[in-house]
Amino acid sequence: MRVVPLPPATYHALAAGDLAAANRVAPVELTPYFVNPRWLPGWGRASTRVRADPRAADWLAGAIAGPVGVVGRAGYHGPPDEQGVVEVTYEIEPAWRRRGYARAALAELVARAVREPDVRVVRAVIRPHNTVSQRLVMTSGFTEVHEPPLPDGPWLVFERVVD
Repeated sequence: MRVVPLPPATYHALAAGDLAAANRVAPVELTPYFVNPRWLPGWGRASTRVRADPRAADWLAGAIAGPVGVVGRAGYHGPPDEQGVVEVTYEIEPAWRRRGYARAALAELVARAVREPDVRVVRAVIRPHNTVSQRLVMTSGFTEVHEPPLPDGPWLVFERVVD
């Protein structure tokens, strides 16, 4: 399993909901789940980010490639902020859940963050009803922190300090 970075043109195509165009430029075959209407706003934000700074693509969600093909997406919401915080994002397609892909992707994301000199904290923001994801981050060294309410809440915030 590995997280495969996507080139900027892929984000633009995904933001438009155009899977065929995304697959013409993606390094791996993306599935229809990548144009799930729930994901389109996130791809739109990614597209806007890479238009402003193409280097941001290195920090955005990529495809999780497993032995069976692409099983989901994982990455960060963007480069480290001024405080050295990066926020992880991951989601496994329903048919591939509960097989360790999210755990492996999160471990890869944390390992990369640890190698980056500008990262001090890895953050995960999770809906209160998503107990599976909460267990995943807690067993991966994250601790719940109490932050001011976030937009579009409610959310639970977990952080892992990079040593």
